[in-house]
Order: sequence, then C-alpha cells, then structure tokens
Amino acid sequence: MTILVTGATGTVGRHVVDQLVKRGVDVRALVRDPAKADLLAGVALAKGDLLDVDSLRSAVSGVSTLFLLNAVTPDEITQALIALNIAREAGIERIVYLSVIHSDVYVNVPHFAGKFAVERMIKQMGLNATILRPAYFMNNDLTIKDVVTGHGVYPMPIGAKGLAMIDAGDIGEIAAIELIRREQSAAPLPLTRINLVGPDTLTGADAAAVWSEVLGRPIGYGGDNAAGFETNLRQVMPNWMAFDMRLMAERFLSDGMVPDEGDVARLTALLGRPLRSYRDFVAEIAAA
Repeated sequence: MTILVTGATGTVGRHVVDQLVKRGVDVRALVRDPAKADLLAGVALAKGDLLDVDSLRSAVSGVSTLFLLNAVTPDEITQALIALNIAREAGIERIVYLSVIHSDVYVNVPHFAGKFAVERMIKQMGLNATILRPAYFMNNDLTIKDVVTGHGVYPMPIGAKGLAMIDAGDIGEIAAIELIRREQSAAPLPLTRINLVGPDTLTGADAAAVWSEVLGRPIGYGGDNAAGFETNLRQVMPNWMAFDMRLMAERFLSDGMVPDEGDVARLTALLGRPLRSYRDFVAEIAAA
C-alpha cells in the first residue's frame, strides 16, 4: 500500500520521505510543483495542495496511510481540516499528524492554537492517528549562525525555563517509524500522542554556552526581548507571522518547553539510538 506525505519538500517532510524510502515503503508526495520537488528516486509525485480539494482527492486515491504536515500559514487550520475530511471520505484509517508540544498550553499563539484545534477534530471524529508533538526545532538556529559568529551573541529569546530542542532529522525518522507501524498493523491502531524532544533542555544562556564551547570564544545570550525579536523578524517575513513568533517567544519565556517524565527514554528506545544533541548540531553547522 501507499503512504502519502504532505509538506514533503520542507525541513521535516524531506526527512520523512527519505526515511520511508530507505525502509522500502511505497511513498507518494503531495507537491505544488513536481519539477522543483527534488525528492529521492522512486517517490511518486502528486501535484496539488491542501486547499485544492480535487487535487487532494486524487492524491489520496489508493493511499492507506497519511502523514499530515501543515506549514505556518494564515489558513493552516483550514488546510488541515480539509485534508483530514478528505482522508476520512477516502476511508484512510491510518494517520500521523505533526502538531506541536504544549499546543494546549500556548493557547494565545495562533499556530499552536490551530494545531490543538486539529488535534480536537482528530479525537472527536474518532480518527485513528498518532499525534506527534515536537518541541523547538534546533534547525531553526541555522538562521542565526551569522549573527552568532559575526556578533558574538545568541539572539533567540528562549528564556530561562528551557526548551527541549529536537533535530528535524530525528522528527522525520520517528514519524517514518510511526507511519510504518500504523501501515503494517493488521487493524487500525488507537489514537496516541507522542512528545518529540531532544536529549537536553536548554535555556538561552545554555545555548550561548554551547556556541562558546564549539567556537572556542565567548558568545553571550542576547536576552529576553520578544518585542525586539518581532521587529527583527518583520524584515524577513509577513507582519502577522512575525507577531505569531513573538507570541510564541513570550510563552518560551513564561512556560518553556519542558518534556514530560519518560519522553527522552521513550524516543531513544523508539529510535534505537541516542537523540541528536544541540552541541552536535552546532558543531556541524559551525564546521560548514
């Protein structure tokens, strides 16, 4: 049977596709432009998007399992609900949905609240799904490498509560494992939620210290200025998104992203190896 992957060309989606292909799975990727997809050989490409109902119906035809990933957009919740309804219409009973950790806590943050609404639909409609709830992607820090190396400051306002940063590659592999587990089950498996976290819970000062160690020179923490964070982001993204990110940063400061007891052990057992550390991630991008 076939697993359909949405968001297949993004940071996480590419890892999901690669891991499924490596495991010999029949993969179909929903993409807007097949000519630009640049995915591994053997991946079937379905042209369309999550707001094009006709293309989505075509993409799910013959699919047994769905991986649903939505980018942060103003209509993210609409995209997700349409996709889930189309999947239900097509009789798909095996779903893995990429949500976010503490979606039920960060209730004022638009893209968190939207994902929690999708989680509620999954539960209330009785859909058989694994809901993956990742913490902060350490890969986000690729965008601030030049600031760290050029100005000696770690600028992300992540605060003192701590974030259990996780690598996108680990997210993709865990997602692939869950997709295959559901795909290969004789009967649809019940709803389950899994927090996706890294091995360390890092404060802003901790992250700066990792950079200091890797670079061999002092790197300071830029502080807890969520308003300044929004101002900087407005230079590279729409105002609504920059404000969304500011609200998220404010919840970093007030709540953090701390894993539940047993999360790290569960994921380590699932992968059969240690989770990637933030230090290893920083060492790799610093070397590059």
